[in-house]
Amino acid sequence: MKLTIIGGGGFRVPQIFQALSAGDARLRVAELWLYDVSERRLEVVRNVLAQLAATAAQPPEVRTTTHLADALDGADFVFSAIRVGGTAGRVHDERTALRLGVLGQETVGPGGLAYALRTVPRALRLAEEVRARAPRAWTINFTNPAGILTEAMRRVLGDRVVSICDTPIGLMRRVAATVGQDPRAVGFDYVGLNHLGWLRTLVVDGRDVLPDVLASDDLLDGVEEARILGFDWVRALGTIPNEYLFYYYRHREALARVTGEEHTRGEFLDAQQNRFYDAAAADPDRALEIWDRTRHEREASYMGESRPREQRYARRAEDVEGGGYQEVALDLMTGLATGEAATMILGVGNDARGTGELLVPHLTPDAVVEVPCSVDREGVHPHAVAPLDGEMAGLVTTVKASEQLVLRALDEGSRELAWRAFANHPLVDSTTVARRLVEDYCAATPEVGALLR
Repeated sequence: MKLTIIGGGGFRVPQIFQALSAGDARLRVAELWLYDVSERRLEVVRNVLAQLAATAAQPPEVRTTTHLADALDGADFVFSAIRVGGTAGRVHDERTALRLGVLGQETVGPGGLAYALRTVPRALRLAEEVRARAPRAWTINFTNPAGILTEAMRRVLGDRVVSICDTPIGLMRRVAATVGQDPRAVGFDYVGLNHLGWLRTLVVDGRDVLPDVLASDDLLDGVEEARILGFDWVRALGTIPNEYLFYYYRHREALARVTGEEHTRGEFLDAQQNRFYDAAAADPDRALEIWDRTRHEREASYMGESRPREQRYARRAEDVEGGGYQEVALDLMTGLATGEAATMILGVGNDARGTGELLVPHLTPDAVVEVPCSVDREGVHPHAVAPLDGEMAGLVTTVKASEQLVLRALDEGSRELAWRAFANHPLVDSTTVARRLVEDYCAATPEVGALLR
């Protein structure tokens, strides 16, 4: 079996290698191909993987290349983990928004829309290459903003591209752990968009125990998302939201905290990753040690603005346990390749059940939504979910409309449609600011500026 990672010089690639190489890994990947535009980054990651392989139970053969055709030819699975513009692009996205008084965050609000503008054209070209060189491959999209990117790639690859994110399944696992349950043995209802969803039930032996969790301060204290958003608020909702709802439900606090920091998250990661690649390139024998230290620092500071200042860079140990997106990807691959059934939360087409009924009736058939899915050798099978209504339906509909306006803007080469996309987003509070955002982002990325007339 051949697995190809597009963006193979990325910092998180060693985590995928670890999952594939573990003694209890249920899937054997013979060839792991890493493609990247940077030979230097590939070399650093290759050194980290070689040191991990020394103690791994079943490491795959690793091959690196800067030639996309070689990486894709005959691949069984393709992971898309690209970052168009690098971390420097993220820094610009965030700072441009903050300078205009709106939230700067990579996937939420104007930062996410800007990231999509420069990434969708590359993602479509990648999808076309996959279709030509590996037509039977499953493409698993990690690239943010995952919902918009996957929706675009589905035009080329159809149901054989899905998106994954570790935050929804991580939420379910944390809630299951609070009531002492194996996450694989519970039922649950989750629905939304990427970085915008809600866990609405957790069923144990036929009974929904989520109300028990919501009623208990002690149990809620074990759920990071509940601590971030406040116990009273999750009780008022009757659900537990994805942690990224912090930016919507506590937008004023989020903007104040991000603005009040000396560095944005993008600036932190840009500096950190540059230090890592420089240090690991200079001392290749210690590449794994340097990577591991950097990873711990990165995980401890994740979404730091959602926590009180004294906890900004000190997440609880249990909040970072239980696997990340690499475990979700491995479970997905295992189900598709071996038929070993698994249930997970994936980004799929709103019409992917094939019954004529939409998963979220408020949205268009081609909209990508995140819902529980069963996976086996026959493919990905989305579960029916309870109706999404009230303020949750309103928020999902509004955000998805902004995402789809971005795609239309790129399709039609329309700067006006891009302006509407930014102005429609609930985290952009001025049409004047929305136009400035579009103009600034087009000026910073000539390729996008040339597309949007």
